[in-house]
Amino acid sequence: MKKRQTSRKIFGILLIILGTIGLFLPLLQGILLILAGLALLDEKLPIRIKKLLKKFKLQSEKLKIFFIFSRYLILLALMFSLPLIYKTFTPLTLYPSAFLLDLFYDIAVYNLMIIINAKTFIQLIPACIAGSAYLLLLILNLSLPMKIDKRIYSIIVSFLALLILNILRIFILSVLYHNDFIFFDFTHRAFWYIGSTLFVIAIWFFIVKIFSIKEIPVYDDFRYLMKNIS
Repeated sequence: MKKRQTSRKIFGILLIILGTIGLFLPLLQGILLILAGLALLDEKLPIRIKKLLKKFKLQSEKLKIFFIFSRYLILLALMFSLPLIYKTFTPLTLYPSAFLLDLFYDIAVYNLMIIINAKTFIQLIPACIAGSAYLLLLILNLSLPMKIDKRIYSIIVSFLALLILNILRIFILSVLYHNDFIFFDFTHRAFWYIGSTLFVIAIWFFIVKIFSIKEIPVYDDFRYLMKNIS
């Protein structure tokens, strides 16, 4: 029995030595040889590795649960972020809209007002900036499990898409208003009540498509928590 144990130890040490050399040589599988040597030196090594992997898995699950709760704490904080969203996107909406109109008319900008040909005054109110739509896109994004780089890129793309669509909306409505379009009030209301909602839905489906998002907002987080907490 002792002779067998001695042989195991000698062979195990040899494998570890060969494995160490194999780390620097392309022909030898260094890591595999080292693991095989350790397994010979310690019969309980597979059990220890299994326990270690199980412990690591538990730690990973705890960390994932922590990140889920962190995301929803951020979401709660974002409920009070509308003033910041308006402050950020108001100039980003106002000046590009004025630039587009300036291609066809004489434009002046005064505070939040675009003046067309010195006779038509377009006042941009907070609702024109669509702050709630930006917030909704952000909420949808943060209610999904996602890698950080993918999350950042998808937020940037969704915000940029909404910004472009909103600038075009303001441009079209401004042109219609300046030219006394007979159905302007109806068009304006349709853009406001229906258009904004369709913008968000269309952008979200676009983001889901190009970033290959398969998860469902809130539901996948809830299901994971129920599975791992219970």
